[in-house]
Amino acid sequence: MRETSLSPDDFIYPLFVTYGKNVRKEIKSMPGCFQESVDSVVRHTEEVWSLGIPAVILFGIPERKDEIGSGAYDPHGVVQKAIQAIKNKIPELYVITDVCMCEYTSHGHCGIIENNDVKNDPTLEALAKEAVSHARAGADMVAPSDMMDGRVEAIRTALDAEGFPEIPIMSYAAKYASAFYGPFRDAAESTPQFGDRRSYQMDPANRREALKEVALDIEEGADIVMVKPAMTYLDVISDIKENFDLPVAAYNVSGEYSVIKAAAKLGWIDEERAMMEVLTSIKRAGADIILTYFAKEAAKVLNR
Repeated sequence: MRETSLSPDDFIYPLFVTYGKNVRKEIKSMPGCFQESVDSVVRHTEEVWSLGIPAVILFGIPERKDEIGSGAYDPHGVVQKAIQAIKNKIPELYVITDVCMCEYTSHGHCGIIENNDVKNDPTLEALAKEAVSHARAGADMVAPSDMMDGRVEAIRTALDAEGFPEIPIMSYAAKYASAFYGPFRDAAESTPQFGDRRSYQMDPANRREALKEVALDIEEGADIVMVKPAMTYLDVISDIKENFDLPVAAYNVSGEYSVIKAAAKLGWIDEERAMMEVLTSIKRAGADIILTYFAKEAAKVLNR
């Protein structure tokens, strides 16, 4: 009689790909998560696939960063190499790529900087090039997370023009300027070197604005829309599910993961129960897909 049920099929597992060989460096603020070289990531994805998790999303950490984030669309970049290696080893595993500039820019912002300001339109060209490079490498889906206006249309147009009309776009449609991203910025080495991202991410106080942002992305060609973070925006997930006939994803972000890990380490909460309660609440709110660092641990519980 349970109204909401979870399955490993619901999860996408995030992975951080870096340069080098035999690299597997644990992220201090995200216990159980790692920066990994391509060879290590491939081994990791074998474990993910064995647990019944159908998809991963890749974030890249290049050896060198520059002002324009050129590593994002380097055909020999770490993400591009990882896509090819994973698809060669486990072709059935669905490989999604994060499309953003923050991991690749020396300043840590999600776009092209002019006069200490992130410029929307010049960034669109770079994002489109990045998405196309991922598709050429064999990605199954691209997921723009930058929150630049018009980026879904720019990416869709570029993919279609380059012969990839079948590649879907999972848009970070309602991405809030949240305090829960801190551990991710450690993991991706993408902390802004000046200012913050509140000029292009959403105000946490705004609920109706999310519907507007989602509608715009759908009009531009988004196939899946995402809410990020998840735990503190369950109302937004529910609103979007009720108002749009499109799959809804939710990102159970790094800070949400780390607070549970930290509280459990101190013995304040039961980690497994808290993990499953959070993931169930996200599914109950209306998420069809959950991106979560708990994916492997939750799948092991569900597979018992």
